[in-house]
Amino acid sequence: MTLPELGIIEGYYGRPWSWEERAETVAFLAGHGYGFYFYAPKADPYLRRLWREPHPDQIARHLVGLSDHCRSHGVRFGIGLSPTRLHHDFDGPARAELGCKLAALGAFDLNDLALLFDDMKGDVPDLADRQAEIVAWTMQHAEAERIFVCPSYYSDDPVLDCAFGARPDGYLERLGELLHPDVEVFWTGEEVVARELSLGHLRRVGGQLRRKPFLWDNYPVNDGERMSQFLHVRGFTGRPAAIADHIAGHAINPALQPTLTRIPALTLVEAYANGDAYQYGAATRHAARTALGEQLGDALWRDLLELQEVGLDRLAEKAAELRARYAAFDHAGAREVVGWLDGEYRITDAIVRGQSGEE
Repeated sequence: MTLPELGIIEGYYGRPWSWEERAETVAFLAGHGYGFYFYAPKADPYLRRLWREPHPDQIARHLVGLSDHCRSHGVRFGIGLSPTRLHHDFDGPARAELGCKLAALGAFDLNDLALLFDDMKGDVPDLADRQAEIVAWTMQHAEAERIFVCPSYYSDDPVLDCAFGARPDGYLERLGELLHPDVEVFWTGEEVVARELSLGHLRRVGGQLRRKPFLWDNYPVNDGERMSQFLHVRGFTGRPAAIADHIAGHAINPALQPTLTRIPALTLVEAYANGDAYQYGAATRHAARTALGEQLGDALWRDLLELQEVGLDRLAEKAAELRARYAAFDHAGAREVVGWLDGEYRITDAIVRGQSGEE
């Protein structure tokens, strides 16, 4: 089967990964078919609320290091910029601000740059025209090989209309008409967190956008108040290998737990490679052993129901048993399970609001 371009887009709310965790994840997944990495955590205000300001020197040095690290492993490095309110008034001063930011980002030797218009109010006149103008201007001034865009309405899901205002009629069609053919467009599916991705849906969206959508897959991310109650470690389902011919690439938004993220990430490769022969249960167990070692991987496999289905607040006395079991392992993956049980990865609505891109 065809293996599409696979990668990570670090686009979650909550506590960001450490620089060491990012580097380790890049190195691990590069050996299993993952070829790009986007740095775009919601916790970085210099990509969102404070996007007009350059990154402080210490963070900038880390980004240079991450870029170099990606390149040394044959992985494309990208950054996701959320220029809040820019589509409201893209005048001379705003262009100058964007130009300064693009110049600052150029110091990180980007392969890819994404303009992320999600998490912003979208009920404004001529939204697609305004955003396409920003993208076109960026293509002329950015030091990046590829430009990506995440639309304000990046899914059919009506939750976006409730949160950010009713989507303009014909928004996707107009955006697809105006964007340069080389621009990649992120899309999450029929829902923000898609249960499955069907050929019929992807064909329809591809027709609207006049290009194959580039999947932004919101699994195994677990960054909401409800989702952070669960560890997302089960293998991918609902992503048939046949969709590879209808997408430009497949980016996964990872979980808050970087080591555990590697388990479902490995199963996605297996899903594409094995096609109709893919078995998500067997793939999960194999991936857990690969990412965690045989003993810890088998323990996680046995506890999969409690970790992924029950919910942290409903584990009751089972939580103490699980904590004791995983505390006995000297492994980053086990420490992530213990940290989750101790509430270290809880996400609240206040955290989401505080990291929102809107000013």
